[in-house]
Amino acid sequence: MEAMPRARSHRLGIVLAALSALLSSHGANLGDFQEHGDVGSVRHPGSVTFDPAAGSYTVAGGGANMWFTNDALHFVWKRVSGDVTLAADIQVLSSGGDPHRKACLLVRQSLDPGSAYADVAVHADGLTSLQYRASAGDRTYEIQSGVSNPKRVRIEKRGRYFSMSVAGDDGLLHPAGGSFRMDLTEPFYVGIGVCAHNNDAIEKAVFSKVELATPAAAEARTRLSTLEVVALSSKDRRAVWSSTNHFEAPNWSRDGASLIFNGRGRLYRIPVAGGEPALIDTGVAIRCNNDHGLSPDGLTLVISDHSQEDRKSRIYTLPSAGGLPKLITETGPSYWHGWSPDGKTLAYCAERNGEYDVYTIPAEGGVERRLTTATGLDDGPDFTADGQWIYFNSDRTGQMHIWRMRLDGSAQEQVTHDAFNNWFPHPSPDGKWLVFLSYDKEVQGHPENKDVCLRVMPLAGGKIEILARLFGGQGTINVPSWSPDSRRIAFVSYQLIP
Repeated sequence: MEAMPRARSHRLGIVLAALSALLSSHGANLGDFQEHGDVGSVRHPGSVTFDPAAGSYTVAGGGANMWFTNDALHFVWKRVSGDVTLAADIQVLSSGGDPHRKACLLVRQSLDPGSAYADVAVHADGLTSLQYRASAGDRTYEIQSGVSNPKRVRIEKRGRYFSMSVAGDDGLLHPAGGSFRMDLTEPFYVGIGVCAHNNDAIEKAVFSKVELATPAAAEARTRLSTLEVVALSSKDRRAVWSSTNHFEAPNWSRDGASLIFNGRGRLYRIPVAGGEPALIDTGVAIRCNNDHGLSPDGLTLVISDHSQEDRKSRIYTLPSAGGLPKLITETGPSYWHGWSPDGKTLAYCAERNGEYDVYTIPAEGGVERRLTTATGLDDGPDFTADGQWIYFNSDRTGQMHIWRMRLDGSAQEQVTHDAFNNWFPHPSPDGKWLVFLSYDKEVQGHPENKDVCLRVMPLAGGKIEILARLFGGQGTINVPSWSPDSRRIAFVSYQLIP
């Protein structure tokens, strides 16, 4: 008898698994949910017990992992459409198992192990993450919460965006910060699940005070700002700090220990590991915008500030620990963007006689030099690590693209040629990479509150890859924000929350 083709056998296995799950759960009391069953390759079948009096679910699940391109778990679900929220208190019961075993609140496109999905995963070691696979067969990414072992968690789908909320001992849910966008076809699956992270084991978790709801349309929304870092190698994200006070544009300190950002006209410093921001003394400069950064040796801070009477931005320098600002550009508006690796030169965007162009000036002050003369906007200049090139963005062709030029303004050439509007290029300290912000083609300027992407490409040329899809734009990554080792990038994402 001829052997069944592998692809057909795989599809048949998925169908049989789903059918088995439906038959095993038929007639069971599952409270808010309709069905349950194993997803993916699970050596030991899972189960669920619902306690109507307590309103709790005890879910037992096996499976090797929920990660990479496929999942294995026990899933308890309901099919829904539209916006949805799912919240629960979660307690992982077993001890001594794999520290990465996880209990999850899930939204899945299908029961296929490689399905697109989003989940809030509470790991046995306390790590809590918003995980996602944006399309079937893609790999899994995550946004790690700064809160370990939360008392309560919630996953929320509003439109195309998914987000996570966590609660401490008081049980009050707060946005964890960070969100991502993903398109699902309706209806989809929402529910709870457990993965043992060991295919030879069964692990249990209790989900109590489960609330499955359709969120009401918010008449008014508040913008949540979240400071995040993303790893270049894995593309996984971690939320450092969130606030409903608007803030923007992180820089990374030269020792890799802290981040600097602006908010409400002032600058703040916060540990990369998390904590509370500390105000940086900028003297009389109390209208700082999002164009700021550090000297190559980390001893000097450069800012762009609007505090003079005409409210035009000018560039100043001051000690990085804080102090009296020194005026560098007499004329405004001037917006800093790059510091040469030898510490001698600042690059910036300035408006002179109605034209915005790229200029340089000695870091100690002096005569400015105009490098671009094309009609339109030339903006966002930053130096390469070898000091040989300045990358910038220009709309001289009718669309915003990344360009580069020599330090004297010669050899200007276009770098990107795709269907996006590309802004704020930043070469990595190791000279290998270029990160920039991309808007859809129809978006004019660099406004806030837009669907954007952080993208990265080899500095020598090559394939452009997406680092993160987010809600942001203005303030996300205006200035250099590479970690000193070129392994991570800091940025700000935004959410509109009720």
